[in-house]
Amino acid sequence: MADYGFNCIRLTDDWQGADFIAVHVDGETFLKVQLKGRLMIDRKYLGKQIHVAFLHGDDAYLYDHDALVRHLQDNNLIGDASITWHEKGYRHWPTPPAWAIRFLQDYRISQ
Repeated sequence: MADYGFNCIRLTDDWQGADFIAVHVDGETFLKVQLKGRLMIDRKYLGKQIHVAFLHGDDAYLYDHDALVRHLQDNNLIGDASITWHEKGYRHWPTPPAWAIRFLQDYRISQ
């Protein structure tokens, strides 16, 4: 994140869904970041301006949680049969599907 002008502040407790805050040198951009081991969405993060960071192979991604949910809904990628999303309120993918890799290209962090 430092290569992108961010200083990261680790939080000792989960604060508003965030594991750390990324503060940009512009003094105006603050990202609440949740660390995960895989691509995921969770209703408890909706509307909280959370970004999710995870590793997949040699790539790191930092995506806007709500943007991913909108993408899924707008493109019918999370159908009515998804019990985990519709009944339990979350969904995760151990390996990102092809549609997700395409979506995540804008959120890939170069290593």
